[in-house]
Amino acid sequence: KDIQYVYSMYYNKLEYIRFDSSLGKYVGYTEFGVKNAERFNNDPSIIGRRRAQRETYCMNNIGIDYRTA
Repeated sequence: KDIQYVYSMYYNKLEYIRFDSSLGKYVGYTEFGVKNAERFNNDPSIIGRRRAQRETYCMNNIGIDYRTA
């Protein structure tokens, strides 16, 4: 439960939108990002895909990372 998956999008070195697995939704940081966050959050397939990526990337690799540390 303490594993966090973060997916950010940038344009010109400025983060404009982020998906955070602890919130379970997209958050926009610019006007463009806020509009897209609303659109992404209202699409269950996009939200489901990001939640599944937490399982794919984080949960499968956590044992490797803890052994290395």
